[in-house]
Amino acid sequence: MRLSRRVTLTTLALVSCLTLAACGSSASDTSTAPATGAAASSTSSEAAVSGEITVFAAASLQKAYEEIADAFTQAHPQASVTFDFQGSQDLVAALAEGSSADVLATANNSTMQDAIDKDLVGKPTEFATNVLTLIVPAGNPAGVTGLDSSLEGADLVICAPSVPCGEATMKLTEELGVTLHPVSEEQKVTDVRGKVESGEADAGIVYTTDAAAAGDAVEQIALPRNSVMNHYPVAVASGSTNAATAQAFVDFVLSDAGQAILTSYGFGAPASK
Repeated sequence: MRLSRRVTLTTLALVSCLTLAACGSSASDTSTAPATGAAASSTSSEAAVSGEITVFAAASLQKAYEEIADAFTQAHPQASVTFDFQGSQDLVAALAEGSSADVLATANNSTMQDAIDKDLVGKPTEFATNVLTLIVPAGNPAGVTGLDSSLEGADLVICAPSVPCGEATMKLTEELGVTLHPVSEEQKVTDVRGKVESGEADAGIVYTTDAAAAGDAVEQIALPRNSVMNHYPVAVASGSTNAATAQAFVDFVLSDAGQAILTSYGFGAPASK
């Protein structure tokens, strides 16, 4: 009996050791096993959205895009975004001359088409729309009432025809059958806004988003009903050195979060929606 009991105890001890060893091996294997499936995919995706990208964007997008970049980098902490805000035609010219960028966003289709024709970008997607309005300095010292005789003797500023807002202004005057006599034609819509804000000009034609950005510094004067609308496309630049993060930024602009930010600044939804 004593021998039998001793053998039994030894057997139980051996089984216990083997069980503990197996459990220990299992715990160790679990803690060191590589991520698989969805977890691995998420980690890989996040790793791809990293590094710096440069975004060339129309001047009218500045405030909205800066807020979008803040939200984008919060979602992707390993990424960073720098900007160059100019007139769309100047951005395309800079790309054509060899300037480095990862994303291009223009304020009309014709400048984006120019970039496409020069093989500077991939396939673009429309992400917003915008319309024109007439603004005057706070208090309207010149007494401007619209695109009418009240502009005679007033200093009116508009965008140059080569600029998206200038192209839209030309379409507007043709549709309404009016002739304007501006004292200057600017290369950026923000320059038009700036001259009206400062009182250097008595009136200016800008996007509604620029009028909103100017706040109490200007007053809006409604334009007659018209069909003129600017379409804003965005695309990854062909020469991008960080195409994965560039595409992620474009996707964020098109996302519900990006669209909500654009709407908060007065931009309209893409016409395709």
